[in-house]
Formats: sequence, C-alpha cells, structure tokens
Amino acid sequence: MSQICVIPARGGSKRIPRKNIKTFSGKPMIAHSIHAAKESQLFERVIVSTDDEEIAHISRSLGAEVPFLRSEELSNDYATTTQVISHAIEWLIQIGEKPSSVCCIYATAPLIQVSDLLKAYEKFSTGNWEFVFAATSFGFPIFRSFRKDKDDGVEMFFPEHFNTRSQDLPEAYHDAGQFYWGSSDAWLKGKQIFDKWSTIVQLPSWRVQDIDTMEDWQRAEKLYKLLKENQ
Repeated sequence: MSQICVIPARGGSKRIPRKNIKTFSGKPMIAHSIHAAKESQLFERVIVSTDDEEIAHISRSLGAEVPFLRSEELSNDYATTTQVISHAIEWLIQIGEKPSSVCCIYATAPLIQVSDLLKAYEKFSTGNWEFVFAATSFGFPIFRSFRKDKDDGVEMFFPEHFNTRSQDLPEAYHDAGQFYWGSSDAWLKGKQIFDKWSTIVQLPSWRVQDIDTMEDWQRAEKLYKLLKENQ
C-alpha cells in the first residue's frame, strides 16, 4: 500500500488574510501540518495543493512538494475538500502513481499530533473503513440546543427533549478539522465522509480549535503552548 498526504492551502482566505502562512507560534501556520506529516513517516509524498505562488514557495522550503498549482475553479469559496483531494489523486494517476490511500491534513491544524495520525492509520489499515478522521464530542448535549427566532425569542431544535435528562441523551460528535484518511477510490467517488463507512479517532475537546477569527487564533496559540509544555 502507498500512502500520500495532501495539504490543501488556497491563498484566498478572507476572514484571516493569508491564514495558511501567517506566523503561528513562530512558524508559518502550514509548517505545523507539514512537520506532522513528515514526522509520522507514513507518507511516500507530502503534497501541498495550492493556487498561490507564495504558499508554494514556503511549502517547498519546509520540505513539502508542490508539483502543480490548482485552478481558480478549485480555489474559490465553493470548492470542496473532496474535489481538491480528488484533483491531486487524478494528477498522480496521470503520472502513473495512483496511491492506495490519501490523508488530507488541513493547513490550519497546528494542534495536530503525530500519535493521532498513527492511531487513525492503524484503524484505517484494517480495511474495515473507507475513511477515518479526527473528531471530538460536543461539550453540551445538542438535543437541548435552541435558536433565536426573528422576534428575539428562543425555539428548541428538539423540543421533545426539553425534559430529558442530559445523561439520558446520546453523545454527539463533531469534526475536529484536522485530518481525514481515505482510500483513493472513496475520494474519487466523492463519498460522504460523515457516513456509515467511516469511523473516528476521538480527540479531547481542548485539543480541537477551529480557526476562523483572531479570537480563535489567540486561543489556539494558548492551547498550542500548553500542549508543548505538557509534552
């Protein structure tokens, strides 16, 4: 079996400009993902898929490959991760190197741990799953969640559970936004990741941080520092 890592990193981040290469704890953000991929020793190739020359230059300097620049169509706000990974696989097929599996690692995953990549690969390599990805549990039961209506009142998403005890509700999980192991065929077919043919490696909630705002960024840097101190 051959394993390839693909790190999607487009240049057009709007909420935090140049997010993928903005300095995070002393390094370009993408450096943390590239380093984890290379340190794991799981991959024949670590490829960064980008549309941006500066990101490409920095990625190469960090030891990743950037063998192509992807099109504008695959770099807009509507291009999906699956489309980007499929494009990389198709490029590899064209040069005669179809991998058996591809791990997508997000460029904005500085809390990623090599041990989690290895644990996920161990599950994936059993052949029982088409995808294995990082996830964590919600900190509060989603079945007791509610929204605000147009009049500023509240309305439960699941009103039938108003009187249900929290301990009697099933645990719910969400994507950690770090990495996704998948077979090449599953990526190419566009199979939905969050489905019965997938399983997860569960991460503690304190090691999961989506980074969309500067407040998210600052919190992630504090968590990163804490993680390094604990190690």
